[in-house]
Amino acid sequence: MLTNFLGAIWRQLPGGVRRRLSRLGQSRFTVTTAAFIFDDDGRILLLEHVFRPDSGWGVPGGFLSKAEQPEDGLRRELREEIGIEVEDVKILFARTLSRPRQIEIYFRARAIGEPKPCSFEIITAKWFAFDDLPSELSGDQRRLIARARTLI
Repeated sequence: MLTNFLGAIWRQLPGGVRRRLSRLGQSRFTVTTAAFIFDDDGRILLLEHVFRPDSGWGVPGGFLSKAEQPEDGLRRELREEIGIEVEDVKILFARTLSRPRQIEIYFRARAIGEPKPCSFEIITAKWFAFDDLPSELSGDQRRLIARARTLI
């Protein structure tokens, strides 16, 4: 209930305000990590996230802490948000965004355990076949997933 309330408030804020609030304390740029995580059936894990500015659905990940290594930050975020560990972690690509000033580092990995939301930030964690992605998934997330599929 609190998650839905906070998410509703967050989604009503203008995009610029959400970006500024997300990056408080980050003077130059932020760095995030995310992962394309697959199960034994080849399905991809997507999270419905309270604070994601678009539809809410996307690949798991989050912001790095100061002096944190990218893979360590990814593993921390996965433990905190959905309670899983990963194996066979490989970097796939990185991209730079000018607005917001952000560097994103993308990995691929295999899940150890079944994801379950353990943070108020995550509404749902669900496996999807590539031909059955959520209709609300943003175009940017769809392009990232398509790019990852070509590299796997």
